[in-house]
Amino acid sequence: MTLQASKGVRAVALLVFVAAVSACTLPRSGPSRNEIFTSSILEDGDSFVVEVNDHVTRATSVPPALGFSAEFRNAGVLGSDVIRPGDRLGVSVWENTDVPILGVPQTATVLEEIQVDGEGFIFVPYAGRIRASGNTPEALRNMITRKLDQQTPDPQVTVRRLAGDGSTVALMGAVTGQGVYAIERPTRTLGAMLARAGGVSIEPEQAQITVTRGNRKGTIWLDDLYANPEMDIPLRGGDQILVERDKRAFTAMGATGGQQRVNFETQTISAIEALALVGGLNSNLADPTGIFVFRDEPADIANKVMGRTDLKGDQRVIYVLDLTKPNGIFEARDFAIREQDTIYVTEAPYTRFQKTLSSIIAPAANVTTLANGLQ
Repeated sequence: MTLQASKGVRAVALLVFVAAVSACTLPRSGPSRNEIFTSSILEDGDSFVVEVNDHVTRATSVPPALGFSAEFRNAGVLGSDVIRPGDRLGVSVWENTDVPILGVPQTATVLEEIQVDGEGFIFVPYAGRIRASGNTPEALRNMITRKLDQQTPDPQVTVRRLAGDGSTVALMGAVTGQGVYAIERPTRTLGAMLARAGGVSIEPEQAQITVTRGNRKGTIWLDDLYANPEMDIPLRGGDQILVERDKRAFTAMGATGGQQRVNFETQTISAIEALALVGGLNSNLADPTGIFVFRDEPADIANKVMGRTDLKGDQRVIYVLDLTKPNGIFEARDFAIREQDTIYVTEAPYTRFQKTLSSIIAPAANVTTLANGLQ
């Protein structure tokens, strides 16, 4: 062998050695399955690594609880017959005389759109200023009758409540018709008022409804509002109703069809659905035995999962799903993903082997070609 060829062989050997040493630092999407297991508290790590089973699925199944407090539910329907400041009234008067003071003989005089002022009063010609607020239309009718009876014999009076501008709510966000709406007889509850505004302008299963009343708030899913009649709360003047899309999201990483932050599309999402939302597992890279869900778990749930009672505060828990087990897909279907979860899919061992092999073979082939050329 010539000197040049000998140098070429030594160069190949050196390059192979360097490639083998550097194989452990090859590019990859994240930690391996074994590296995650070594992060367990049992291995002096800082996380609990838990394999998902039926017990874990039940213990962690905590659907997002939304709804209105008893204070909202028990408020009672707003009485549409009670007159309030800002309401608009219609008053008609029939006079039993040939010379009526308000109109022509035997014809009703209609006083359209009388608005109750801020102090609760209205003005009726020849009857004067009368307190309307706090009275029913019938009580107000009697008051006007007594006042006019002093001016014309046996007047006949009717009072109609046209609209309740004094009791209004504001609808904002993802509703078809944003604006300020009066609470009237057909729209005295939340569901009816949403219908009055044309409904929501987003997918119903993603819609959340928040009602702000003074310094109190309540939020409910639109689906739950219609499924539970007791949640169709009575409205109060000044209520602010906000319709918005569900803001919850999870993150997908590793050997999946896409690495991204994903918004929830329904109230609950299972692990198998979450994987489907990001394109499933990458068939060329993914290890179906190494699907991990990273979560900060509240202490009460962590204690149930681990069968303990001593854990305090949020705990770092890594849940493991193995789709190759006989019931692995069922467990992934039943395991619920929660807000801020991180789903990580590890690479298959053969993928790392291929990367290592490629890092060795390609440089070696290049140097061998160079050595042959020198020889």
